[in-house]
Amino acid sequence: MADRAAIVTGASSGIGLAIARMLGEEGYGVTMAARRADKLDAAVAELQDEGFDVHGLAANVAAEDAIQSVVAAHRERYGRLDVLVNNAGVGFAAPAGEIQTKRLDMQLDINLRSIVIFYRECLDLLKAAAGEHANALVVNTASIAGKHGVGGNAVYAATKHGVVGWSASMNSELSHLGIKSTALCPGWVDTPMSDFIKEHVKPEQMIRPDDIAEAVRYLLKVSPACIVPEMMFVRPGDSL
Repeated sequence: MADRAAIVTGASSGIGLAIARMLGEEGYGVTMAARRADKLDAAVAELQDEGFDVHGLAANVAAEDAIQSVVAAHRERYGRLDVLVNNAGVGFAAPAGEIQTKRLDMQLDINLRSIVIFYRECLDLLKAAAGEHANALVVNTASIAGKHGVGGNAVYAATKHGVVGWSASMNSELSHLGIKSTALCPGWVDTPMSDFIKEHVKPEQMIRPDDIAEAVRYLLKVSPACIVPEMMFVRPGDSL
């Protein structure tokens, strides 16, 4: 059994898959969660073929019981949690007068509410890890949209502002226990979620998922005396 273990949501592709691979490289056992079972199974098989200790659980993190199932399966398999990566997210652009309630609720539930529930459900495991090595880590994927307003995509931006605020609040509440929180705030990343913009921004001009994963690798290595509350990732020429 791995000496350290992690949960990664939204792990079937893009940023989540890149982080799961990096954690495998660092010797972590990884529970990979994502909504689509077919994509997740393929991602898990890919990492297992590379020799990493990973397993997958299909879960829609908009549902509280699905989150609880992920944590329970992880607890049963690994018995510990040193790193939690809340990466699952969705986005639906719409002007204020055309926001659909269903899409509003999906963004609130997946982008923000799920993170709150994951903290609650994982807190005892994170406290145990922090008590052992004073360096338990929670990484929350926000967005550059969480740092400024975005007309026409206000709900998404609001949820990501919430992620940044929640992460800061968790540092205030939990960092003295050795549980650190970092909000990742990237601009355009070459992932399936950004496919809709690729006719305007070429994929080769986008941030790479591995750029984000390498930043998380750094977070694994800083001392217990160092907290990184948030990290911003922007492309050359983009405004902050």
